[in-house]
Amino acid sequence: MSARLLVIDVVGLVPSLMGPRLRALAAKGWERTVSPVFPAVTCTAQASMLTGKLPSEHGIVGNGWYEHDFSEVLFWRQSNRLVQGPKVWETAREQRPDLKVAKLFWWYNMYSSADLAVTPRPEYPATGRKIPGVYTWPHDLRARLEQRLGSFPLFKFWGPGADITSTRWITDASLDVLETDNPDLALVYLPHLDYVLQRQGPQGPDVPAHVLEVDREAGRLIDRAEALGIDVLVVSEYGIGATEQVVFPNRALREAGLLAVLWQDSVGETLDAGASRAFAVCDHQVAHIYVANPADRRAARRTLEGLAGVERVVEGEQRAALGLDHRRAGDLVALAAPEAWFAYPYWLDDGRAPDFAPTVDIHRKPGYDPAELFLDPALRFPKLRIARRVLAKKLGFANLLDVIPLDPSMVAGSHGHMPAERSLWPQLIGSVGVPQPGEGDDLRVVHDLILSTLLEQPLPARAEARS
Repeated sequence: MSARLLVIDVVGLVPSLMGPRLRALAAKGWERTVSPVFPAVTCTAQASMLTGKLPSEHGIVGNGWYEHDFSEVLFWRQSNRLVQGPKVWETAREQRPDLKVAKLFWWYNMYSSADLAVTPRPEYPATGRKIPGVYTWPHDLRARLEQRLGSFPLFKFWGPGADITSTRWITDASLDVLETDNPDLALVYLPHLDYVLQRQGPQGPDVPAHVLEVDREAGRLIDRAEALGIDVLVVSEYGIGATEQVVFPNRALREAGLLAVLWQDSVGETLDAGASRAFAVCDHQVAHIYVANPADRRAARRTLEGLAGVERVVEGEQRAALGLDHRRAGDLVALAAPEAWFAYPYWLDDGRAPDFAPTVDIHRKPGYDPAELFLDPALRFPKLRIARRVLAKKLGFANLLDVIPLDPSMVAGSHGHMPAERSLWPQLIGSVGVPQPGEGDDLRVVHDLILSTLLEQPLPARAEARS
C-alpha cells in the first residue's frame, strides 16, 4: 500500500510549548528544531515548506506586499497562483499521478491543484455585513461540512474573540475529510497558539493552559491518523518572542516628507501609496519599504535607521542574501530588534485615523494589525457595543464595528526576524515512517520530508546546496 501522510501545522510551536500528545509522538518517532525562513511569517513559511524554495523564487515575500501595477497594498490574498513554482504534491504526482491531496486551512488555498480544499472565506452582501463562511473545493464540500459541524466560527478564527473554537472546528472538519475522502496527503492548520502568544507573550499566565488545548486537538488528529495507518509530520512556522516596543516606520517616513496621505471627509486619512515617495508595509517584525525614486532611498534608509527598535535596514545584495530578491519585495527591508515590532499606522493624530482603523479589516489595512486581537480598553461596555452594532447591521443599518484599540502597545509577542536562539526556532516532530532531517536544515526541509515520505525514498542531502 502506498504511503500516506498527515501534516499538522501547529503555529508558534517551539520545544518549550509541546504538550503531552506531541511529546508522546516525538518519543515514538523524532523531534528536531530547524531554522526559520525569512521573513518568519505565515504565508512565507508555508510557501517555503510546500515549494522547498525561498521567497526569491516562490514570490511570497510576506503576508502582503505592494502591487506596483495597482498602486495598492494587498494583504491576505488567497489565490494559489500567487505562489510561483511547483508544490510538493505536484512533484510527487510525477511518480504517483493518482496522489489525492487535501489542503485544509493552509494559506493560498484557492485554485490550487489540491483535490480538496477548505479555507476561510466570509460572505460580503451589499448591505455591508460580513457573514462567516468557507470556500471549499469541491464546492459541495462546504454544504457537507456545515451540515455536520455548523457554520465555520469566523469571529473565533481572528479578532478579539479568537479562541480554541475555530481550531476545534478545523480539527473536526479535517477528521471528516480524513475519514470520508481518504486523502494520501492532508495538510491541516491549527492556529490557536498564534493568538495567545501575540496577546500575552511566551511567558503569559494563560499560555500553559492554551498549550494543552491545542495539544488535545493535535492529539485527536494523531489518533485518527494512527488508526488509519497514516504517517504524521507536525510542523511549525516560527517561534514567537516577547516584545516591549512598538515602532512606527510610516509615521517617521511621513514626518520626513516621504509618505503621502489622502484626506476624505467620509473616511479619514488613507495611505496614498501611489503618490508616496516612500512608505512601509509592516508585517510583524519586518517592514518592506517601497521607494518610488531610487534617489530617495538614502533619505528613507536614514530615517528608518534613526528609529529606536530598528535593528538594521538592508537593500541590494544584503536583501538578496536574505532570500528576498524578488520584484514584490521592498526596495529596502527593515528588521526590528528582537524585542520590537512594526505597526502600520501612518496618521499622526488619532482624530484623523481612517474609519477602518478601529475595526477588524485585514484587507483594507495596508499592513498587519495585531491590535485586532484586543478590545479597546477605553470602551466601558465593549460587548454591549458589539451586540448593538451587530443587531443594527442585521436590521440593515450601516455602521462600524469600531471596538479595536488604536494604540497597539498591549501586543506582547511577535515574530518575523531571524532569532539567533534555537528556543524560538520552529519545531518539527515526525512519526517513525517520516525521515528525520539533518542538522543545519531550515524550514524548507519540510518539502523534502513530505516528498520522501510519499515516495518512500531516502531524504536528499540538501543542506549544503542551499543558498
